[in-house]
Amino acid sequence: MAVTDEAIEKIKEMIVSGRLRPGDRLPKEADLASNLELSRSSLREAVRALSALRILDVRQGDGTYVTSLAPSLLLEALSFLVDLHHDDTLLEIFEVRRMLEPAVTAQAAIRIDIEDLDALQKHLDKIHPGSTVEELVANDLEFHSRIAAASGNSVLKSLLDSLCAPTVRARIWRGLTQEGAVERTVAEHVAILDAMRARQPETARALATVHVLGVEEWLRKAP
Repeated sequence: MAVTDEAIEKIKEMIVSGRLRPGDRLPKEADLASNLELSRSSLREAVRALSALRILDVRQGDGTYVTSLAPSLLLEALSFLVDLHHDDTLLEIFEVRRMLEPAVTAQAAIRIDIEDLDALQKHLDKIHPGSTVEELVANDLEFHSRIAAASGNSVLKSLLDSLCAPTVRARIWRGLTQEGAVERTVAEHVAILDAMRARQPETARALATVHVLGVEEWLRKAP
């Protein structure tokens, strides 16, 4: 189990067991890290990930609190962490994406015009070192939607858009917990766009396959 995942599991166990209740403030970082036998850096990453799911509420200058959601809603958010690792349907969606998206990307590499290539470049340029994982995933979804539109097949575009929607939380979670995932995603987007600009459909196809497979493989190996 990755260090960040271990930290998340330990905080989650405190909430599920009732040691931390909705509205409770977490102990000071140094104390909590010591009690849970975690490094302060892994604890920070865990808090960041759980705050993205609205399980924790980080209040600048005040501390970190378990959200005051109703217990049923809080447990629903926590159950996502279990569902994410045991949902075969989600894996099947990624399998279908891996079958379709490379073909769509290859077709777009042939059909896309210069204006759309330039627009895609400007879209990717919106992501910078300070961008959040959520912003990256939103950019990712739009990037692939634009490529699908450039393929010229409206049915495939609609199908891929519908397949992407259920994968958003998994993609955000990967970005929060897998080291280097954000940087790798950005680099893969740039490579795909470069292949499309060079009118190399088979290269674009291969790069798109690797891109989708990265999330799928992470999901398969998640504990």
